[in-house]
Amino acid sequence: MEVSRIRALRGPNLWSHHTSVEAIVTCTPIESCVGNMPGFEARLRALFPEMSPFQPTGHDDKIPMAHVLELAALGLQAQAGCPVTFSRTTATLEEGVYQVVVEYSEEEVGRLAMVLASELCAAAALDAAFDLPAALLALRELDEDVRLGPSTGAIVQAAVARNIPFRRLTQGSLVMFGWGSRQRKIQAAEIDSTGAIAEAIAQDKELTKKLLHAAGVPVPMGRVVADQDDAWAAAQEIGLPVVIKPKDGNQGKGVTVNITTREQLDAGYLAAAEFRDDILVERYLPGNDFRLLVIGNKLVAAARRDPPIVVGDGVHSVRELVELVNLDPRRGNGHATPLTKIRFDDIALASLANQGYMAESVPSKGQRVILRNNANLSTGGAATDVTDDVHPEVAARAIAAAHMVGLDICGVDLVCDSVLKPIEEQNGGIVEVNAAPGLRMHLSPSFGKGRAVGEAIVASLFGDDDDGRIPVVAVTGTNGKTTTVRLIAHLLTAGGLRTGMTNTDGVYIEGRRIDSGDCSGPRSARNVLLHPDVDAAVFETARGGMLREGLAFDRCQVAVVTNIGSGDHLGLNYITTLEDLAVLKRVIVQNVAVGGTAVLNAADPIVAAMAHNCRGSVTFFALDVEHPVMSTHRAQGQRVVYVEDGMLVASQGKTRHSVALADIPVTRGGAIGFQVENVMASVAAAWAVGTAWERICAGLQSFMGESDNAPGRFNVFNYRGATVIADYGHNPDAILALVGAVENMPAKRRSVVISGAGDRRDIDITQQTEILGAAFDDVLLYQDQCQRGRADGEVVGLLRRGLSGARRTTHIDEINGEFLAIDTALARLGEGDLCLILIDQVEEALAHIARRVAEN
Repeated sequence: MEVSRIRALRGPNLWSHHTSVEAIVTCTPIESCVGNMPGFEARLRALFPEMSPFQPTGHDDKIPMAHVLELAALGLQAQAGCPVTFSRTTATLEEGVYQVVVEYSEEEVGRLAMVLASELCAAAALDAAFDLPAALLALRELDEDVRLGPSTGAIVQAAVARNIPFRRLTQGSLVMFGWGSRQRKIQAAEIDSTGAIAEAIAQDKELTKKLLHAAGVPVPMGRVVADQDDAWAAAQEIGLPVVIKPKDGNQGKGVTVNITTREQLDAGYLAAAEFRDDILVERYLPGNDFRLLVIGNKLVAAARRDPPIVVGDGVHSVRELVELVNLDPRRGNGHATPLTKIRFDDIALASLANQGYMAESVPSKGQRVILRNNANLSTGGAATDVTDDVHPEVAARAIAAAHMVGLDICGVDLVCDSVLKPIEEQNGGIVEVNAAPGLRMHLSPSFGKGRAVGEAIVASLFGDDDDGRIPVVAVTGTNGKTTTVRLIAHLLTAGGLRTGMTNTDGVYIEGRRIDSGDCSGPRSARNVLLHPDVDAAVFETARGGMLREGLAFDRCQVAVVTNIGSGDHLGLNYITTLEDLAVLKRVIVQNVAVGGTAVLNAADPIVAAMAHNCRGSVTFFALDVEHPVMSTHRAQGQRVVYVEDGMLVASQGKTRHSVALADIPVTRGGAIGFQVENVMASVAAAWAVGTAWERICAGLQSFMGESDNAPGRFNVFNYRGATVIADYGHNPDAILALVGAVENMPAKRRSVVISGAGDRRDIDITQQTEILGAAFDDVLLYQDQCQRGRADGEVVGLLRRGLSGARRTTHIDEINGEFLAIDTALARLGEGDLCLILIDQVEEALAHIARRVAEN
């Protein structure tokens, strides 16, 4: 078995809505049915006992090795703790070749699972060893390394529950919620509105205390010290016991509390100096350690933090007791688990010594042994939820502290005996104010109930009815996509929205191109959604990007399918029939949001059938309002767009809007049928977004369809009294549409300049000139700059073959080079002639034609 072309589908895709790994798997003849491999299944289940059944009960199908690989990759992830459930294996038309798709929650984990599953299958086939524990450990450790930590993860989960889209911007905790101009960002438990100054203040413990003291918030007094002697002098001034810690530390690093002797102070100073040069000595406050979480103007959670301890049993040593406690599955390394393993280091040994213990001492049964003086969870402490116990005065002091520093999300560290009464009544104080506080103790406390802090943070970012989404319009089909995308973007801009757009020409923000080339894939679309100046987005959604990566979004407000034709790269990437192509193209329809709209071509039965796959509403468009699909939809009071008596009409029930085709320049008064269809689809999409009809009309009138507005899409020039049309049509359906358009335009003699794309099927190339041979007098053939895998001259030969039985063409030339072919065709034109130039290098060819026109 050979596994090749593993790729990640990072959005909704051909197979499912899940993020998935897709692989092409080639099986040998014997591997095409593992039932022909004696003992294989038994050996596999011995290596991986949790392997799921090969097929449902009662079935006796032939199971290929590729299907076993699929189940193994899914099962390994599931056993490693990943929340995955979807997988699928599909045979291709190639004998022994399969497409295997397996869901992942983290891409790197999914890729590794596919590799390990392949090794597992090979081991079972060869009766070799496979280290299952090591494989699962590798998956778990990788998952722990790459997945979001509990704090950020809780915020993301809360956003997802509210249908707010998110995107992880780094391997760390920087996450964007929402799209475009409605986006917000967080970095762990810190939000984008928190200023750098507020964060800097929180890092400076001495400055924080000064500000809090000025606001009347109780704080322990202290000062920064220069060295160990100065630290002892400060301790004498303040009065023992004291606390020594880094001036701008966090997570309890380098903190030593309850210092009563010079020896303890010197040791604490050295511990603090490992983390920072500036050391702070302050009064030690006896009492419990509380963490109060303030979000905005509200205290949302509170927890009592207890230092890491073990309880003697009269049998095990302190070291052994720590090892036993650390076996708790809730404890791990770092912040990925609810609790952290207790560290058994020099600080722990010093704490033991203060209590008269050593590492190998055996405490008596019930004896509590403290391993650290600070109670941070990051050093092994535990937390008890006390949110419901907090006195209103205590909450008010915590909120005041957060506001004084300027933090939107703030972890306030309070030391006092109890939160049941005001701080001042018990000589307590706020010892620290923390930016980006950890949320673990509130989400999953050791004791008590967890609090919905993720939901509270999301609520501070987005209002109750705000999901952070901007209108997203996805456009797909065989022909007309780019013009439709450009016109929709133009209409939305006319409606007052700052619009981002992607198509085969580039990426545009408010009409300004920021990237060039074919940008009709998900990567370019994601970049538009990242842009903070975008109020709406319109994406050309090509088949290649959907196959390669899936969609760039989880849901769209509007999905437009223009048409489905045979010239759309059939035969590539296992898309071999119109039905295959329709299943792929309808992915955008399947992912229309509830309340969204699918805009579908009623005259194309394959497209019209996609209506059943839409969870939102459907708007049909067609030239003929009497088309059965249109008539039925209209009778049901649904939206339709059509042409009637020279008017483009959009209607729903008793509502009717109209605009004259004569006022829509891109249609040339309605003479260009395919442009009328593009306009109908665009109008329906803008209508679905909510654009006012008068703004739609204004946009239609100002969209000229010239080479600067829709390059390569029926761009018309006047050359010495002849009509020259440049278009990027490159498949039989597009050629048919172009022929239909130019036949409505008068001409003495008609000529066409054409090449062909090498990545089309032979029949698609020959059909183009078969169509042109019946409509044009002269045909000039030229070879594309890039032959896309074809031999030199092969495409031109296929084009000539299509002209072998031409009914009208009387003159055929082969020209070496696109620009020479254009010049040759232009030189032959007389007044009243018409020339259709099917261009390859769009921008360069249009510029070349424009220069020739300007010269004459």
